Amino acid sequence: MSTLTFSPEARHELKVFAALTAAFAAIYFLPVGQPRFDGALTEALELTKWYAREHVVLCLLPAFWIAGAIAAFVSKASVMRYLGPAAHRPLAYGVGSLSGGILAVCSCTILPLVAGIYRMGAGIGPATAFLYAGPAINVLAVIMTAKVLGLQLGVARAAGAIAFSIVIGLLMALFFRHDDREKNPAAFASPADEPARPLRQTAAFFGVLVGILVFSNWSSGSPDGGFFAAVHAMKWPITSLLAATLALMLWRWFHLAPWRLLAVAGAVAALALAVPERPTWAFLVGVLGLAWLTAGRGDEAGEWFAQAWSYTKQIVPLLLAGVLVAGFLLGRPGHEGIIPSAWVAAMVGGNSIGANIFAAVAGALMYFATLTEVPILQGLIGNGMGQGPALTLLLAGPALSLPSVIVINTIFGLRRTATYVALVVVMSTLTGWLYGAWAGSAF
Repeated sequence: MSTLTFSPEARHELKVFAALTAAFAAIYFLPVGQPRFDGALTEALELTKWYAREHVVLCLLPAFWIAGAIAAFVSKASVMRYLGPAAHRPLAYGVGSLSGGILAVCSCTILPLVAGIYRMGAGIGPATAFLYAGPAINVLAVIMTAKVLGLQLGVARAAGAIAFSIVIGLLMALFFRHDDREKNPAAFASPADEPARPLRQTAAFFGVLVGILVFSNWSSGSPDGGFFAAVHAMKWPITSLLAATLALMLWRWFHLAPWRLLAVAGAVAALALAVPERPTWAFLVGVLGLAWLTAGRGDEAGEWFAQAWSYTKQIVPLLLAGVLVAGFLLGRPGHEGIIPSAWVAAMVGGNSIGANIFAAVAGALMYFATLTEVPILQGLIGNGMGQGPALTLLLAGPALSLPSVIVINTIFGLRRTATYVALVVVMSTLTGWLYGAWAGSAF
């Protein structure tokens, strides 16, 4: 009995035919006009629009410049010494988790910075500790969690996030220890290249860049006032002072033309005075001005721009596509996507393993802007969400999102990304389940 065989060319054409047929069928049967589908499309576009307005300019663009600066100005020996696979473990994981915690950014803003240190030779363990710590260890978010959702949940979130950043990093290093050595065998030889400029200059330069990122995104916190609200009231004067310090550094250390720096500063100041209610516009002009100052140069300032631009090209399209899909599936806070929010509320009731798994997986897919997880959880708890799934969502949600997973795959590769996501989901599920059992028996 003969078997039907196809030549390689015929198999290729059959694959093309199957793809075209599937695409045509999907479009032909598209449920346009159905309220649920139309609403999900609207939510996808609304979430992407909101993300572009609220996070790209103030969060991502400064992060790209910081990532570019890591690649351009930080010596490989320094990265290897503190974050490399052969670095002293307490130091490496302490630096990774503490650095991420200080930044306190969302799951997408941390990505260019992780790409920067990983490309420079950081081990997979310290890099993932940094990746998790950035969005998860957020002092203001922990304070808001304790105040709005209860002290015990706030303390559990803080303790869990700190422990997770280190444990996940150690497990990733263990699982991929051979990959680290193959990726960069020189990391184990302690390279000793000399930095291009004094350490104090590099530290001051990065301090200013991180300060601009942190203060431009500073949240007010509780409406009752306090430290965070006081700093929030001064966030733009502080950011402006840091930007002026950066301009001075660019003049003295990078030898950029003073007239160009003054031209950018004048444009930013003019727009800030003309439209004071839109500080993001002036911030964007400053970022574009920095690109104009550094692009095309043959020195280290030009290298800085080239590195920042490479991260921008790699990450921005994937992030926006991921946000679009996340919005279609789950919508914005307070709005529904294609998946009804009632289903979500029903699935996270009680403290079963299933409820905690669902909370972890949903948290890994949803996009949480910094601090938005607290009011979302407040609403879910009011609809019957258990304490265990609430902690699970707090540990998995801020650290992961569908957009961030898509980009992490381009940085670490599929196996490492799948392992990282699985560790976050499994550890969050078990921790939430145990916490829920304890909370249920204690109260």
